[in-house]
Amino acid sequence: MYKDLLPIGSIVRLTDGERRLMICGRIVSQAGTDKIYDYVGCIYPQGIEDSDNMYFFNRDVIEDIYFIGFQDKEELIFRHEMLDQLGELEVVDGHIVPKQ
Repeated sequence: MYKDLLPIGSIVRLTDGERRLMICGRIVSQAGTDKIYDYVGCIYPQGIEDSDNMYFFNRDVIEDIYFIGFQDKEELIFRHEMLDQLGELEVVDGHIVPKQ
């Protein structure tokens, strides 16, 4: 389900989006919600300015990919050992966990 996620640092533009975003997190939940998103991003090239300028989105709304972030052995191991093994997820007490 999550094995094909883009790496941190990837630059994308969302459907109907005017600005590019840099992916700075994967498999995330917005504070105070039970929804899990594939990504959180910040405006490129400014970066993270504050929590009000973070954009939560899923892969299905990515219109263009401008740059694929850094991928080394550590990233590939993380993707294989963590992301490929996640399965179905839910938010419990503010933490993302596998569904029971």
